[in-house]
Amino acid sequence: MTQLHPVIAEVTARIIERSKDLRAQFMERADRYKADEPRRKKLSCANYAHVVAASSPDEKLQQALDAVPNIGIVTSYNDMLSAHQPYHDYPEKLRVMARGYGATTQVAGGVPAMCDGVTQGRPGMELSLFSRDVIAMSTAVSLSHDAFDAALMLGICDKIVPGLVMGALSFAHLPVIFVPSGPMGSGLPNPEKAKVRTQYALGQVGRDALLAAEMASYHSAGTCTFYGTANSNQMLMEMMGLHVPGAAFVHPGTPLREALTQAAVMRAARSAENSTTPSRMADVIDARAIVNGVIGLMATGGSTNHALHLPAMARAAGVILTWEDMDKISSVVPLLARVYPNGSADVNHFHAAGGMGFVIKELLGAGLMHADVQTIWGQGMADYAKEPIFQDGQLVWRDAPETSLDENILRPVSNPFSPEGGLREIKGNLGKSVAKVSAVKLEHQIVEAPCVVFDDQDDFLAAFKAKQLPEGDFICVVRFQGPKANGMPELHSLTPSLSSILDAGRKVALVSDGRMSGASGKVPAVIHLTPEAVDGGPIAKLRNGDVLRVDCVAGTIDFLGDAAEFSQRTNADRPKEADGMGRELFAHMRRAVGPADEGGAVFW
Repeated sequence: MTQLHPVIAEVTARIIERSKDLRAQFMERADRYKADEPRRKKLSCANYAHVVAASSPDEKLQQALDAVPNIGIVTSYNDMLSAHQPYHDYPEKLRVMARGYGATTQVAGGVPAMCDGVTQGRPGMELSLFSRDVIAMSTAVSLSHDAFDAALMLGICDKIVPGLVMGALSFAHLPVIFVPSGPMGSGLPNPEKAKVRTQYALGQVGRDALLAAEMASYHSAGTCTFYGTANSNQMLMEMMGLHVPGAAFVHPGTPLREALTQAAVMRAARSAENSTTPSRMADVIDARAIVNGVIGLMATGGSTNHALHLPAMARAAGVILTWEDMDKISSVVPLLARVYPNGSADVNHFHAAGGMGFVIKELLGAGLMHADVQTIWGQGMADYAKEPIFQDGQLVWRDAPETSLDENILRPVSNPFSPEGGLREIKGNLGKSVAKVSAVKLEHQIVEAPCVVFDDQDDFLAAFKAKQLPEGDFICVVRFQGPKANGMPELHSLTPSLSSILDAGRKVALVSDGRMSGASGKVPAVIHLTPEAVDGGPIAKLRNGDVLRVDCVAGTIDFLGDAAEFSQRTNADRPKEADGMGRELFAHMRRAVGPADEGGAVFW
């Protein structure tokens, strides 16, 4: 076995030591709730009667038997999310599949699933981050009936998978398997889509051309094909051993997708708590699995949103992960993939070039990930260095390709796109933040210029349209966008305008205590700045014309003026909290939420 890279070993050891007490509490809880007999046997007769009241006579008879696993399904189905629409017939499909393995299934509950692509730039986006924690709580409510011996999680997109993970970890005494449905087919090439968006921002084309381009991009059931948070989620579930190997990027409705779904049901039945070989989520998700997730994020140039989600998921497992850990890992993990917005290819091209099997094979071969971990499939990540295929009508796994089928998209460790990963911690006298640099050209990673300060992204867009922005280089500051201020909405609506300024030959950067999209692109964006403005962070003292220096190479963000004068400034007034569109219902979460560098969660 290849020796683990010393930096990966060092960071993992530091995380384990830091998390020792919290992890011990987590494992004690998981041990306390484990059971050797079916969980439904612990219910009173009246409780149990409610569980099976709507079941068929055969299922009632089966569930009365000790050896029959009852698998709970938590679903995020709705038919407004293209990625989740395929789940509409999964409950009955899974029920039929389970019968073949001597198991029963029940939909334990549903969780909300909002689409960030729909709410970008709209009031509903202020509910987005908190929807993750609502999903975690909804998952807990779903499984709280304590009638299940294993669980299947049906979810793919942005906040849904992290929320499902966080909620399921409160039931980590159970085996838990994530069941994806796959990406849509390729549509309008991503560079063409980005070009039309920029043209629309500049007023060169009308809404009809923009709508036609968007409809050609997002056109069928399945995950959006760019490498944003949704597809980064699927990568993480592979890297953390929560998927059937190779399940991430197979299209919906295909025979291979059906076979992989059936394999998930089979594995849930055979690893259920009352089976002969139980496999608890508590034993799958440990510090090593979390580190493997971070490694995958860096190697593939994944979403900046996981600078929030990974620490939050880790904390739910009793593991304390910091941005410094992520930065340290990024420094030794090479960038192996270029998928839009880090390149022109989409996830279908990435999958065809070798996909996750190739990435994991390369990382294992270079000692850049933990190999000997428990997964839902068994022992060791070698199972995930393979790809699923049909052979003689049967689902089998073969070794991942030895070489990439397209080195413009996917490369080996020996010839990476960059010697380090795509995410960096940025620190300085304005606070602590992160930046995704994998899509930012080196000449754009350092910007020293006056800033223009806004308290709302709409104000920037209005200034852009009115041609009221500086004519030279500048740094766009958008503050009061943190989790306590307004729920930390994504600021992706800024991307086309800022990109057009960059394309015009000027230097520009974004600094914010808010989020960008998982599809953060070529403009340097220093985001998740903490302390946020509402907490009295230095960003609240900035004024138009202040000179800032953003240096993504050195990992610094600084105000360059008189420090004494700056410290004496009064903080800008917080804008009035918005209501309507459900925002008033989340006021208690804004009051309770933790800082961005700890995951922006309301639980700790």
